[in-house]
Amino acid sequence: MNTPRTDVRQHILDTAKPIILGKGFSVVGLNEVLKAAAVPKGSFYHYFKSKELFGEALLEDYFAGYLAAVDVVLKNQDIPAAKRLMRYWQGWLPERPGEGVQCQCLAAKLGGEVSDLSEAMRLALQHGTDSIIARLADCMREGIIDGSLPADLDADHCALTLYQMWLGATLLTKMRRDMSALESAMLATRKMLKL
Repeated sequence: MNTPRTDVRQHILDTAKPIILGKGFSVVGLNEVLKAAAVPKGSFYHYFKSKELFGEALLEDYFAGYLAAVDVVLKNQDIPAAKRLMRYWQGWLPERPGEGVQCQCLAAKLGGEVSDLSEAMRLALQHGTDSIIARLADCMREGIIDGSLPADLDADHCALTLYQMWLGATLLTKMRRDMSALESAMLATRKMLKL
């Protein structure tokens, strides 16, 4: 029985994601990914013509899944928009106190690493993060309408500022190996949203 092309391609991407989250893109060789996925090298090149195109596909796949999860949180019209936004930011924190601070965000993990190496990957990162920021701004505009956020809030500016702050806090968390940057980001977020 043959596995459909998209299933094998997706299997490679799904297998590679935790490896690359752990080690980075440049350090991980294709052989490591292919061995973990149990896929021959020739088959890999059938799905991805180069490691760079594989990296671009990995980022596109990551953001597609991430944005779908973001939509579940931010587009739930049964909950005031401010509460939806805070649930989104809460999702950046480990689920249990004392849990490791390992970064699960491919944008934070690869942003600095690949942006100078690959224009295609840089553009995939930019498109994905721009899409997140747009969703945050839309939710903030809903909060202004439903009264859960201040009427004078500049949604576009606030969404961009908060996302940049949280992305930076994620990087500081990796460096410090503690939660202080994310905790500060949460306090600043509440203050900026006047919650």
